[in-house]
Amino acid sequence: MSLPRLLVFASGTKDGGGSGFENLVTASKDGRLSAEIVAVVCNHEQGGVRERADRLGIPFIQFAGPYDAEHYQKIVKETGADFVALSGWLKLAVGLDPRTTFNIHPAPLPEFGGKNFYGMKTHEAVLEAYKEGRITHSAVSMHFVTPEFDEGPVFFSHPVEILRGDTVETLAHRVNIAEHQYQPQITDLVVHGKISWDGKDAATLSGAQITL
Repeated sequence: MSLPRLLVFASGTKDGGGSGFENLVTASKDGRLSAEIVAVVCNHEQGGVRERADRLGIPFIQFAGPYDAEHYQKIVKETGADFVALSGWLKLAVGLDPRTTFNIHPAPLPEFGGKNFYGMKTHEAVLEAYKEGRITHSAVSMHFVTPEFDEGPVFFSHPVEILRGDTVETLAHRVNIAEHQYQPQITDLVVHGKISWDGKDAATLSGAQITL
């Protein structure tokens, strides 16, 4: 039986990033993720994602837009992917199958999700809420993807304690460690149907693991 074919979208930066993508590749090789990673898509021609892809032997696709349904669908079709994982992808993903497209987010959802919650901005907002006494934890969240930022049903959420004296950088580092710990195993559950959604009705979500 062939393995599920997984396509990863990861923006990274012009001079770094892509650790989540590399973590998925490593997991696919050591058995934690039973899937074939067919390619990685990045909006930067060079940078952290390209460097990691070349080093790991994963096909690299530069996607510079337009970021519309036609072009997203073209990439998925050409790679033959069964599932799409957004891992630090900062563009709005449209036109993809919500049943087989999922994202990882470095904060609790829906409170800290949406268009303006990405990268360090997300951790800044979480830390501000902590200082105001509104929350005690951040989180690693995973959700299915709809045409709106971070609005698909959340199927995984694991708390990350905020420590007294945390800075944006120290909080981001601990959340990233948790992302690397859980993303491969939860991705494995999705691509093997242990976590699923019909893409329409949130009530049909099955297998969710919410620990907040």
